[in-house]
Amino acid sequence: MSSRKFLSAVAALAVAAAILAPGPLRACSICRCGDPTFNALGTNVYQQNQFALSFDWNRYNKSQLTTHDEELGTEEDVENRYALTASYSFAERFIVSAQIPSSHRDLTETFPDEAEFESTTGLSDPEFYAAVRLWSSNFAPGLGRRAWISAGMGVKTPWGENDVEEDGVRLDEHVQPGTGATNLFGRISGLYLFDEKSALFSSVQYTGTGRNEFGYKYGDAVFANLAYERKLSEVLDAVLELNYRFAERDQESADGEVDPNTGGTVLYVTPRLLVNVFGNVILRAGAQIPVLEDLFGIQDEDVNYNAGLTVLF
Repeated sequence: MSSRKFLSAVAALAVAAAILAPGPLRACSICRCGDPTFNALGTNVYQQNQFALSFDWNRYNKSQLTTHDEELGTEEDVENRYALTASYSFAERFIVSAQIPSSHRDLTETFPDEAEFESTTGLSDPEFYAAVRLWSSNFAPGLGRRAWISAGMGVKTPWGENDVEEDGVRLDEHVQPGTGATNLFGRISGLYLFDEKSALFSSVQYTGTGRNEFGYKYGDAVFANLAYERKLSEVLDAVLELNYRFAERDQESADGEVDPNTGGTVLYVTPRLLVNVFGNVILRAGAQIPVLEDLFGIQDEDVNYNAGLTVLF
């Protein structure tokens, strides 16, 4: 291996090592793991004047201990999220994206003598993101740029619905389609192409969450992702990911009172298949399987599912 290729590999692996280092934060109520840019665009993130549209369906499912009138019960939160994302890469160096999501959430609280059910559908929180490629290797024959490292920043707006009521009473925070708060996040990512058929992608993201007008604040979070992609045929790619998440406990009120059954650490293994249906139309499907949980209080994370369609122009 030449010294130039060696340095490229070391740079990519350094990013991967950094994202898997343990940290002090913990997991929020329902946080969405995985790198959304890689999920939608794969390794073709920085292409000259490329416009992409993607549509995704995600299903999230978790449960936790809850209390009502000093009675203990179980809260199960199931969310089906639909998101339309538009992105544009220009000068083979910059990428901007905007996402408009909607959410359908079912919340079931089960107590020894009764069960309560709440359901909502509405606009979730739109997001805007921009990234720049900080460094890249020289062009390699048949591969283009063999490696790159980029940094980006984004904002999740408070524009989603967070005041849904039933019979004049605001529904539980965990069933609201939007959070009602502004989040800021920063992300570092890197890519290394082993050859024309395989690549390694990694990213790390920190999200600082805001507090909504009802006093609720989801926990600040760190997300780390490591993905290996392998081309199986002209139309089929396989991806295997590790998705790691840390976040602080949620705060239920402006005085900082925490929900003891939020927060913790989760590691997912995510197998994914990509099918090039025709031209620049790509179908994606995957399952996010929790393999390590170290959660505060009493909680349980279930398998999440994702399916999507990306069209490149």
